[in-house]
Amino acid sequence: MSQTDKLDSAGYAPDSAAVRRFQARAAAGYSAAAHLSTLVGERLFERLDGLRFEPESVLDLGCGPGNGARLLAQRWPGARVLAVDAVRPMLDQVPPRLGWFGPKLQRLQADAARLPLGESTVDLLFCNLVLHALEDLPGALNGFRRVLRPGGLLLISIYGRDTLRELREAGRRIGDVERVGRFADVQRLGDAMMRAGFAEPVLDTDWITVQYRDPGQLFAELKACGLSHAARARSRGLTTPRRLAALYQSCETFRSADGTLPGTWEIVYASAWAPEEGAPIRSIHGEEASVSVASIGKRRR
Repeated sequence: MSQTDKLDSAGYAPDSAAVRRFQARAAAGYSAAAHLSTLVGERLFERLDGLRFEPESVLDLGCGPGNGARLLAQRWPGARVLAVDAVRPMLDQVPPRLGWFGPKLQRLQADAARLPLGESTVDLLFCNLVLHALEDLPGALNGFRRVLRPGGLLLISIYGRDTLRELREAGRRIGDVERVGRFADVQRLGDAMMRAGFAEPVLDTDWITVQYRDPGQLFAELKACGLSHAARARSRGLTTPRRLAALYQSCETFRSADGTLPGTWEIVYASAWAPEEGAPIRSIHGEEASVSVASIGKRRR
């Protein structure tokens, strides 16, 4: 795969070291600031409702302070729940168990792109709003496929390419094209899941609009959640007061009648199964595997 393909598949080429630094700095106040991540994680978790599925080994990948791991341990108290994060300050906030006598949570510091787990050792891989930070999303999906047991479930959420479109457009008008990185394209994500050998991929998108007082409130939230722009091509210099004022003024064109500025977050939810042993896997050599756009659900909130 060419570097261009990797860039398109992952949405943008992030600086992984910078992502980890931003997240480490945000760890102490993350739980209080990450309202959107918590909401999306709960909606991702709801996709387990109705499934006749009793996993023995569950992985919360990119667990942050462990919100997903706690929900998963409560649902399946008899399962081995492993909370994994690349950032130690985040991982340190995950409790070793739920309550005095509740189920244990095992913790592991590891990179999502290079999971130090054995082949076919996980029944459920749960990953909430983490994959945007990976340089090679297709490669990571291959790793997920490797660690999932036959019949195992992959359940992920990721920022879609429409995320923060207002801020992106405001920056474009003043020539500040690096203000927001590019995120995942739902069609390419579905293709990458099929290439990795997953079966029955299901994808749907959800647009969530958050109202902000001003751009400064949005930037403060991004910083508090460790979501500062971390593309390799980003400017390393400080934004001048004049340029920041120009960006704020450009954002004013989006101000709503109620006096707030909308920030649109496109969330892509995806699930797929690791095929059972002996089940045929569609070959994509010499052809383009794809997921029909018509089959992708879309919702607005």
